[in-house]
Amino acid sequence: MKIVVDFDKCKSNAVCMGAAPEVFEVRDDNFLYILQEAPGEDQRPAVEEAVRTCPTGAISVEG
Repeated sequence: MKIVVDFDKCKSNAVCMGAAPEVFEVRDDNFLYILQEAPGEDQRPAVEEAVRTCPTGAISVEG
């Protein structure tokens, strides 16, 4: 699985970080960082929650 973020849509509201903190992080500079671009399958439920709850629809998963 590969994480894809449309940074033009992303508002760095940290909802994804709440769902999958091992994968996403919003830092003090108020930008989203992907900590794991290709997380393991054990992270899939949390990543799918982040995709589902992203208010701007900026996150998607390939594979």
